[in-house]
Amino acid sequence: MQETHLALIRHAETATPDVFHGAESDVLLSAWGEHQARALADRLAVAGAEAVYCSGMRRAVATATPVAAALGLEPVVVPELHERKIGTLSGVSRQDGWAVYEESKRRWMAGDLEFSHPGGESFAAIGRRVLPVLDDLRRRHPGGRLVVIAHGIVIRVALLNLLADRTPADFDRIAIDFASINDLAYDGTAWRADALNVVVAPSPARPVA
Repeated sequence: MQETHLALIRHAETATPDVFHGAESDVLLSAWGEHQARALADRLAVAGAEAVYCSGMRRAVATATPVAAALGLEPVVVPELHERKIGTLSGVSRQDGWAVYEESKRRWMAGDLEFSHPGGESFAAIGRRVLPVLDDLRRRHPGGRLVVIAHGIVIRVALLNLLADRTPADFDRIAIDFASINDLAYDGTAWRADALNVVVAPSPARPVA
């Protein structure tokens, strides 16, 4: 069986990367983020793909649009790929909200996957939303190559579920930077990671998640 290849990509840098942006905040890209999106397009055009899917949030669509254009495609929006709902953290500075975010991470890594702060989405809830989508896309493109552009925590949750050698305890061991590529392959029985967090145009800002 021919392998199915998935490039799972975080959107490019946001206009205000120093604050938490969840599903509640439909922020655009920064000027550097627009540069990153173009750099992604140039790189992915070389490898090729038969489809580009993305979250419906503006930062994901703005990243996916030049990528799809470089491949001669149109991006297909999949609403379920939206960023994690973060409730009371939405719009809070990284500095002021970091302790709340760290508590969620700590609980998840300890195995409490249903935990979340008020108004936030849990690790388990993200998985229930996103994993069926990725499974459906894999089935639609057997032996193909596809691009999925989503969000930092969404991608981490996906990787920690899809890869047999990873568990939620590895949450902090997987970095997902802005405009980073995670190359996965499915051999008919299991997923493997060929490359993780490959950043084409490193951002001067650190990712929030």
